[in-house]
Amino acid sequence: MPNTYSQLYIQIVFAVKGRQCFIKESFRDELQKYISGIIKEKKQKLYAIYCMPDHTHIFVSIKPDIAISDLVRDIKANSSSFIKEKHFVKNFSWQTGFGAFSYSKSQASNVVDYILRQPEHHKKKTFKQEYIEFLQKFEIEYDDKYLFEFYD
Repeated sequence: MPNTYSQLYIQIVFAVKGRQCFIKESFRDELQKYISGIIKEKKQKLYAIYCMPDHTHIFVSIKPDIAISDLVRDIKANSSSFIKEKHFVKNFSWQTGFGAFSYSKSQASNVVDYILRQPEHHKKKTFKQEYIEFLQKFEIEYDDKYLFEFYD
């Protein structure tokens, strides 16, 4: 799109179906690289990614010519197929839905740091606590019955 300029920073969060701890350390790096490739193919810029055993955080700058939901759909569908094809997990799938939270450029380095420190962060806080804090911090109205499946 000529003469269109933007700087949109988005943190995307989604979970493994059933909140199973299917993402193992043995293939986490390979999965993250694969997801990075999907984002690059869609011509978006990745700043940080961390796949926890039961959920994933991604921080991207996104161009206005793609809907966030389309990007997430492609990431989830393709990475799910990748996990199955590589025989990492037999019956793998992501839960429906996702969270998307916007940030300013001045917050970007803090968000990158936060995502890359996920293992440390989750020693103190469950994914459910973390996710609900995001919803509250960003003043997003929600109904508990439509949140991810939480087993914490």
